[in-house]
Amino acid sequence: MSFNKSHLIFTKSQRNGIFFMSLIILVLLGGMFWVNKQAPENTLTKDQEKEFLAVQKELDSLKKLQLKKQKKTYKIYPFNPNFITDYKGYTLGMSTEEIDRLHAFREKDQWINSKKDFQNVTEISDSLLNKIAPYFKFPDWVVAQNKTKKQQKQQVKALPYAKKTDLNQATSAQLQEINGIGEKIALRILRYRNKLDGFVADIQIKDIYGLKYETEEKLLARFTVKTPPSVEVLDLNKATLIQLSEIPYFNYELAREIINYRELHEGIKTFEELAKIEDFPAYKIERIKLYVQIK
Repeated sequence: MSFNKSHLIFTKSQRNGIFFMSLIILVLLGGMFWVNKQAPENTLTKDQEKEFLAVQKELDSLKKLQLKKQKKTYKIYPFNPNFITDYKGYTLGMSTEEIDRLHAFREKDQWINSKKDFQNVTEISDSLLNKIAPYFKFPDWVVAQNKTKKQQKQQVKALPYAKKTDLNQATSAQLQEINGIGEKIALRILRYRNKLDGFVADIQIKDIYGLKYETEEKLLARFTVKTPPSVEVLDLNKATLIQLSEIPYFNYELAREIINYRELHEGIKTFEELAKIEDFPAYKIERIKLYVQIK
């Protein structure tokens, strides 16, 4: 009689294979158990996480303090202002907008040859210009050229006040008697004078587009403001939005920025603070002071 073999009976080689497979599974399960057991030890508790964040915050504060200290102790060496980099401009105290104006000017293959040029291009404040200008270093030929121009300026003899013509009464023909002032420049001066309802001070002649510095010197040697208009000098900390927007050097948007800054900082203490306001014409501070004051 023959019997069929049971399907549950394995050969020796099959039994060995099953044994080794079971052993591998047990090892893997044991490894997973060990990893899961060890994982909590590597996980930060809430207290540890808070402590870690506190230490990280302290380190960040120390880094900022160190950077601030480095900036304060930065030593300025003589440099050519035509080659100011973003970092150099930052260490000098220039704003991003001022640095961008300089770079845009240089990209046109134009050059800065004097501190006056530098301020006209960058629109930096007088205080910052006075701080960094002593370190400007120009090529020898530029220095010689500036020296010649300075000597030429000294040759311009200014008339006594009594003999000068009132700038608020001057005609186009009288203005054109000055070498360097043609019909167009004379017309600009007269139109701007009308816009202001009269010049308040000689310094406002700097607002005339296209009027060169040398020509300005010649003009003011023979003309001056003798009959300034009556101007109400506003308190910058009390003036309304409408009042500020009517000042010659402000527009509505800038006036609103000034009001916002004033409210945020609980008042404006110095004119230098205004330079922190975006798009504020800091280089015109002395002209702006003709119309506003800080009490």
